[in-house]
Amino acid sequence: MDHAQTWRKAEAVFKKHGGMLRTSRAIALGVHPRTLYGLRDAGRIQQVTRGLYRLAALPELGNPDLAAVASRIPQGVVCLISALALHGITTQIPHQVDVAVPRGTKQPRLDFPPIRLVRLSDQLYQAGIETHALDGVAVRVYSVAKTVADCFRFRNRIGIDVAVEALKLFHSRKKASMRELLAYARLCRVERVMMPYMEALQ
Repeated sequence: MDHAQTWRKAEAVFKKHGGMLRTSRAIALGVHPRTLYGLRDAGRIQQVTRGLYRLAALPELGNPDLAAVASRIPQGVVCLISALALHGITTQIPHQVDVAVPRGTKQPRLDFPPIRLVRLSDQLYQAGIETHALDGVAVRVYSVAKTVADCFRFRNRIGIDVAVEALKLFHSRKKASMRELLAYARLCRVERVMMPYMEALQ
């Protein structure tokens, strides 16, 4: 089989799996490492981050950082400022990806993008997870109400002003019910902290 045919077969494997694959997955699906590097050197696939490739012919990634993190940290859940940005309730520009993982998770090895790891108890980690399809990748992210409550819980890390702004935008844009927000505030044990700000919005 000539290499043009080998490359076409490898590209078909990528297409069948959404256009993005980790090296180990591509090899498991029958793509030889030599073929993978040949495609990369020829500009037919692009390296998103170490060990993660995507077809060059695909449209530009809208959320490359989130797609890369979801592919490299499958148990991770996008949280805090990164989740606020995704839900459209912050004026902050994330300079890293905030990712929640269960307590006891090893530090993931990731060259790019920069990440800020948040370790949560099982109960807090599992509450409010949604899955969004971004750039053909299933990205796990906390719901808008859980994200706002998390921001108050981690206000010392991200700044109370960021949490309060998120609450105001959550309310003005009717992103979810205040009752749902209150349930997450109780779960995150920040009900007393949030209550004065919530009452000011009524």
